[in-house]
Amino acid sequence: MHSKMQMRKKNIIYTFALVGMFLLFNSCEKEYESIENIDDAKIQAYLKQNNISMTKDPSGFYYQIVNPGTGDVLLNKDSVLYDFDLKSLDGTVYQSSNPLGNNGNYLGYVNPTPFRLAILNLKRGGSAKVIVPSYLAFGKNGNGNIPSNEIILSDVKVYAQKSQVELDDDRIKAFLLAKGITATKHSSRVYYQVITPGTGTEPIDNFTTVVFSYTGRIINGAQFDTGTAFSTSLPYVIQGWQKIIPLFTKGAKIRIFIPSDLAYGSVGNVGIPSNVPLDFDIEITEVKN
Repeated sequence: MHSKMQMRKKNIIYTFALVGMFLLFNSCEKEYESIENIDDAKIQAYLKQNNISMTKDPSGFYYQIVNPGTGDVLLNKDSVLYDFDLKSLDGTVYQSSNPLGNNGNYLGYVNPTPFRLAILNLKRGGSAKVIVPSYLAFGKNGNGNIPSNEIILSDVKVYAQKSQVELDDDRIKAFLLAKGITATKHSSRVYYQVITPGTGTEPIDNFTTVVFSYTGRIINGAQFDTGTAFSTSLPYVIQGWQKIIPLFTKGAKIRIFIPSDLAYGSVGNVGIPSNVPLDFDIEITEVKN
C-alpha cells in the first residue's frame, strides 16, 4: 500500500513537471511570435505611411525591386559584387554604402540571408529596397551602433560587372576620363602617368634600395598616407608598386593607379576600404644597388 502511494505521488510530481515545461515552452513561443507580430505591424505602418508597395517573402522580410538589372538570373553559385546600407525606419543611418568600394562573394554566402534572397530576384546591375524585421536582422542583442530589436531598412545594389578586376578597371578608366588624365595601361593592369621620366642610370630590381617621396589616395577620394625619404626595396611594397617602379629610375616622378587586388584587396587597410583602387604620386629620389 505504501509503495502504491509513493508511485502515485511520483506520477503526480512528474505530471506537474510536464505541465510546467509545456507552459514554459508555450510562453517562449508566444514571446517569439509577439516579436514577429510587433515587427510586422511596424513595417506595415511604415509602408502605409509612405505609400510604398513591397512584396513579403515567406521568411518574413519585405522587398521592392527598384531596378531588375539585365542578363542572366543570378544563382547561389555565382560570384556577385554588391553594396548595401543599414538604416532604421525613422532614417537613422547605421552604415552607409561605400561609393568607392564594394562587397564581393559567392551569392550563396551573402549575409544577412534576406539580402541573399532579395538578390536572387535580381540580375546584374539591379537594385532593391529591403526591410528586415529585427528577429531576422540583429535581434535583441543588436550589433555595434545598432540597438536591440531594430528593424533594418536597406538599399541593396548589385554591380553589373562580374569580377572585381573588371569593376576596378572600369573605375580607374572613369576616373581618368573625368579628370582628363592620359595614362598608359601596363600589362599588370596598373595605369601610370609619367610626369618626369628621370635621369638615373641605376636599374631597379628586388635587391635595390629605393628612396621615395609619395602621396597615396583612394581613387576619387581622400588622402590616406604621405611620406618623404621613405627607404625600402620592392619586395616590401604593394604589388602595384612592384610592377611599375622597375620601369623607372632616380629622378622619375610618376602617378600610378592601382587595381585593388594589386593593393590591399578585400581586406583593406587603415583608412583604405576593401576593394578600392588606389592613386599614388611617387618621386624616386635615390637608388642604391
